[in-house]
Amino acid sequence: MIQSVRQAYNEAFSPERYQAFLANIDNDLPGQLDFRVAETPVFVPKVLTDKLLQACNDIISVITRHDFKTHTEQAIPANQRVANEDEHAQFMVIDFAVCRDESGGPTHGELTPQLIELQGFPSLYGFQPYLADQFRANYPIPDHLSHLFNVDTNAEYIDRLREMIVGDCNPEEVILLEIYPERQKTRIDFALTEQAIGVAPVCLTKIKKDGRQLFYEKDGRRIPIKRIYNRLIFDDLQNFPGLETEFNLTDDVDVEWVGHPNWFFRISKYTLPLLSGSYVPPSYFLSDLTENPADLENYVLKPLFSFAGSGVKINVTPADLDAIPVEMRSGFLLQHKVKYEPVIQSPDGLVKCEIRMLFIWPKEDAKPTLLTNLSRLSRGEMIGVNFNKNKDWVGGTVCFFEK
Repeated sequence: MIQSVRQAYNEAFSPERYQAFLANIDNDLPGQLDFRVAETPVFVPKVLTDKLLQACNDIISVITRHDFKTHTEQAIPANQRVANEDEHAQFMVIDFAVCRDESGGPTHGELTPQLIELQGFPSLYGFQPYLADQFRANYPIPDHLSHLFNVDTNAEYIDRLREMIVGDCNPEEVILLEIYPERQKTRIDFALTEQAIGVAPVCLTKIKKDGRQLFYEKDGRRIPIKRIYNRLIFDDLQNFPGLETEFNLTDDVDVEWVGHPNWFFRISKYTLPLLSGSYVPPSYFLSDLTENPADLENYVLKPLFSFAGSGVKINVTPADLDAIPVEMRSGFLLQHKVKYEPVIQSPDGLVKCEIRMLFIWPKEDAKPTLLTNLSRLSRGEMIGVNFNKNKDWVGGTVCFFEK
């Protein structure tokens, strides 16, 4: 989106150089990269950077309200509520589509962010700074652009992450919790997190429970678990029916959550109807509507607690809504469609993009702090793997911002 930087990058790009870039990653972390990394970063001009920061601040002003927990009590399914919830999320990510302003005002025609989703849950916090370094090592990236906010270097970034996740604990007594982490597509992030802060991924099935204490085994030793950096989503457990574990996430145990599971639900699609503003498309709980919007074709239908785009209907009909039983309508959201603007110049056309802003929120802090970002490129109808199969210049990447 910064024309001079884009031109220099594309002139330096070649398929052979891209394959060498991927080979470098595989050499560092053999067999760990299991999702598509796009051929390019995103170069974000200052005017769009400023709008993204303003949009984030507007959203944070709602999430930090004293009554936010009251408004989101019903977000947590009764059978998935976890004990010992803290006062606020410790991780938060906010997803924006890059669009063209069609409001007709003074910013008409400019690029503008439009909120897609948000999560009180961690993302690829270990992978993104590493990916930024890989792009810098292999391609011309100007020094005045940065993938970071509120820290100057990746070393400072890792220190902030370590301070929040590990704190004053022995890193061995802090685990990254997942289900079969070695099979997860995000396992490269787990490996980089362990390298950076010494916190290893541990499968839910490997956790032992003795009263209120949790343990896992390492090198024949029984190690107590003091903190859990949670990367496990309840929905994922449904893919493993009959799974037997000593520890269930809803157990009341003596452990400190870093990223408490309840915040996955509180800060989620459930939050969208509470938000408003020029960067927030209108959203409604289906259960709150007494009649369908007259312009239903301009809305998408989303299940509240699905992820990775599953269950989303782009072309909604009245029949789709009528088919949802009354008792289930509170679990669905109608969100006004946004029109992604193809803005990333590839060798053979323009590509759409989505920008995810990554925050941490230490327990003692009054509000979240933005640290880094990720981006996803798409040529398909939606952002996501299923809509971009067999395409190039798509997939996960990182933004470098002009500030």
